[in-house]
Amino acid sequence: RPRYRPRRQRPTSRKMPRKIMILFGPPGAGKGTHAPKIVEALKIPQLSTGDMLRAAVEAGTEVGKKAKAVMDAGDLVSDEIVIGIIADTIKGDECKNGFILDGFPRTLEQTQKLDEMLKANGEEVNCVMALEVPDSVLTERICGRWIHKASGRSYHIKFAKPKSLPEGATPSPENMKDDQTGEALMQRGDDTEAALGKRLQGYHAQTVPILKHYEPKGIVSQCNANQEMDKVWAEIEAGVAKMK
Repeated sequence: RPRYRPRRQRPTSRKMPRKIMILFGPPGAGKGTHAPKIVEALKIPQLSTGDMLRAAVEAGTEVGKKAKAVMDAGDLVSDEIVIGIIADTIKGDECKNGFILDGFPRTLEQTQKLDEMLKANGEEVNCVMALEVPDSVLTERICGRWIHKASGRSYHIKFAKPKSLPEGATPSPENMKDDQTGEALMQRGDDTEAALGKRLQGYHAQTVPILKHYEPKGIVSQCNANQEMDKVWAEIEAGVAKMK
């Protein structure tokens, strides 16, 4: 009688779900400082919609050609095209473990389209990180910035004064000079209080509904970015640790 031999089970390779994060932060919240550290900690790339759009146009992909035609006509690129570009990008090997979306989504409609695109692959966003700083602090941080256009050197009327600014003086192109060349410094057009107020208003109007959309999933981390750098990072790490 032949002996019964159980069939050997092939080891199943369980694929780990990708880490998919959306990173939010108003201008001046320190996103540029902390994003590279998140990239390093999670070993996943930070994807900016602007960079992806340019790369798709340069590569001449199908969706890149559509985007180029729209931009050449002076029109805004549609949500469908942006979602198509993200869908193409995240198929790449560099995104095999996940990715961080920066600058997208900006509206609830874009959020829903992003969710649909990910769902088609059996995936979903599993971390939403929002860096939060009071508007009054951002106004002080940003509206105090002056730059030396030729070199990109940055100064601040409170935190990094040029040597040319006398104590107690009102900053002006006459007394705000680059330390190295003595050339006049300038303020960016969108670093004024009126322009910043509009940008912050737009940011809050766009972001709050998106955070509310993801809150029921328990994946939103709101980090107080108005404290010492290591404390901000500790809050970010705690949010990252919650990733499912």
